[in-house]
Amino acid sequence: MRFDVEVIGGGLAGVEAAFRLARMGFSVGLYEMRPERRSPAHRTHLLGELVCSNSLGADQETSPAGILKAELRRLGSPVMASADRNRVPAGRALAVDREGFARDLTDMVSSLPNVTVVRREVTSIPTGPCILATGPLTEGEMAEALRAVAGGEDGRFLYFYDAASPIVTIDSVDMSRAYRGSRYGQGEDYVNCPLTREEYLAFWEALVSARQAPRHQFEEPRFFEGCLPVEEIARRGVDTLRFGPMRPVGLPGPDGREPYAVVQLRQDDREGRLYNLVGFQTNLLWGEQERVFRMIPALRDAEFVRKGVMHRNLYVCAPKVLDGYLRPLGAHRRDLFLAGQITGVEGYLESAAMGLCAAMFMGCVLKGLELPHLPPETALGSLLRHLREARPEGFQPMNVNLGIFPPLEERIRDRRERCARYFRRALEALEAFLRENPHLDTAG
Repeated sequence: MRFDVEVIGGGLAGVEAAFRLARMGFSVGLYEMRPERRSPAHRTHLLGELVCSNSLGADQETSPAGILKAELRRLGSPVMASADRNRVPAGRALAVDREGFARDLTDMVSSLPNVTVVRREVTSIPTGPCILATGPLTEGEMAEALRAVAGGEDGRFLYFYDAASPIVTIDSVDMSRAYRGSRYGQGEDYVNCPLTREEYLAFWEALVSARQAPRHQFEEPRFFEGCLPVEEIARRGVDTLRFGPMRPVGLPGPDGREPYAVVQLRQDDREGRLYNLVGFQTNLLWGEQERVFRMIPALRDAEFVRKGVMHRNLYVCAPKVLDGYLRPLGAHRRDLFLAGQITGVEGYLESAAMGLCAAMFMGCVLKGLELPHLPPETALGSLLRHLREARPEGFQPMNVNLGIFPPLEERIRDRRERCARYFRRALEALEAFLRENPHLDTAG
């Protein structure tokens, strides 16, 4: 079959790109290798499957992640629409029913008349208009093809390790040793599993000495600081967990006192039967996970329905490789774009956002229009600017954060007020951009 554009990869970025191009009037072939070939992290054949946390991050205008969500909603993002329909309780964060979200997204995109979902593996880069959204688990022949357009072996083609947290059934949690509550009294969306000092120290000792799953000898471990395995955090010092994923501040127990340490569980499905251990991504052997994590008193008899897993994620050194519009310089093509986490962003919605941007740029190429410059005052524009202007040395995947936005004209001390000002400025800049580029406003 012949398509106007081929999108390779059915993750969040690929789905976002296919949807956007279809709304712009193009025929799209969306290629997904599952179920023909499995990946080491996915469990289903569904498009947009979340393989790590089920949280998409904060969802208020007083957070950088909230700015990005607002922009994606304004632009008619299918990922955001599905997330909003499949929301589960998670305090001030947007968390989703994992399977419901992916199934909804699959149905939404598959039903578009000018999108054809092709279930087969693509092992080389197509010669026609193409968006590569193969994801951070890209390997084999496609990884070598990406390596070629990214510049070979001179540090342009990079990787880091990412990991997922275990999931338990809520019925197996000992609620006599746990309590509900969100941090600082913001609802009761989380289940909190407290530990005394003695319990914490015993848990820490077991964690730092537990056996890990082996890695390939040729792979040097390069962890992304925003998603460190819990055992790596623990090895940095006996109290690092208590200032990280086991932080008790703002989580007083039924007696009104904060515990010495606490493990939070977050709902993972719509029915509220499955909960994941927040911040407990891990590379421990599966047997070790059950042995060590059951030392948390409330989880002594927990049923682990999914163990934590760890995998190598690939990305390019964007400042060296990409042209500012997500096109690899080494390809010498106007109609080949990268999208998603392989571009050097980190996070579910940041990856989806790069799919949306790649589709907008592709649409302009196909229509013979000048490529638009997204305002840096927006979350989308600030991410693109970071990929273009970051220092290549030590380049790491980046979440959206206030540090990549242009500073405000006035200094505002209060962080929430400051972020709210960034929020208003971003939405105003986005509206002005869409007025200047009405052909890109397909949300209606």
